[in-house]
Amino acid sequence: MTSDISIIIVNWNTRQLLKDCLDSLQANPGAVSCEIWVVDNASTDGSVEMLRADYPHVNLIQNRANVGFARANNQAMRKASGRYLLLLNTDTRVTPGAVDAMLNLAEEKQQAGIVGACLFNADGSFQASYAEFPNLWREFLILSGLGRLFFGNFYPNHAPIPGEMPHPVDYVQGACLLVRREAYEEVGGLDEGYFMYSEEVDWCFAMRDAGWQIWYQPEAAIIHLGGASSASRPTARELDLYLSRVRFFRKHYGRTAALCLEIMLLYLTAVKYIFHRAARAVSRERVGRRVVSPFALASRLRGIEA
Repeated sequence: MTSDISIIIVNWNTRQLLKDCLDSLQANPGAVSCEIWVVDNASTDGSVEMLRADYPHVNLIQNRANVGFARANNQAMRKASGRYLLLLNTDTRVTPGAVDAMLNLAEEKQQAGIVGACLFNADGSFQASYAEFPNLWREFLILSGLGRLFFGNFYPNHAPIPGEMPHPVDYVQGACLLVRREAYEEVGGLDEGYFMYSEEVDWCFAMRDAGWQIWYQPEAAIIHLGGASSASRPTARELDLYLSRVRFFRKHYGRTAALCLEIMLLYLTAVKYIFHRAARAVSRERVGRRVVSPFALASRLRGIEA
């Protein structure tokens, strides 16, 4: 049986967040038929048991290992029946009318391959929702902190605009993505070479190259807590982020651009590593944060493939 929307959620040890996300979907189902798929990446926190006991209607794919965000989503997309695929993070909450707003925009804009939502923090404040594709200049501004200094705290994403209307963008944030089935079938799923981060940027880039548009729907409000699965691994998260961005550059811009990014990453990471380590030592851990080691970064960069 074909549904209007197949909702896909990847879970790794976020039992309560997953439950809250599913409850928000039940409370705000929208005016369309839907099926729900949860892909569990070998959680050990009782997530699977909770799903089987409390949400028997949810389709469950249980992995024996953490296969990453991209591969897990692809598993469900291959099995899903919906005319549209809605990829949600476990740390999202769907608000009234959000699903319908995204679907209605996609139905109106037949060239929309992906529709993204307007993300909000738990306190109701605006959260970064869309941005331009990365380039070396933007990466420098991000890594150095100058982007936020000169262009505001949302950089490289756009700040909220009062009365903003739906419009095409380069890419939308991956916490909530509505994907047209025809676009998915033409372009394919998420690139499984990305374990975590930049998958949605890569996907939007590929969609645009194939002639599809990426739309931002500010009327679809989604609460996104952010960083739930990676909160316990801050330096590993930072490393994953850097490696994914280099892979994106190598894949889409070539080896020279990727090499320039690698040099920039290593230099600025070394500076931050030395600064924060000294700050922690002087302040007895009261000031400064843990930064990924430039030696670990250099080692992992050698294994990246495009």
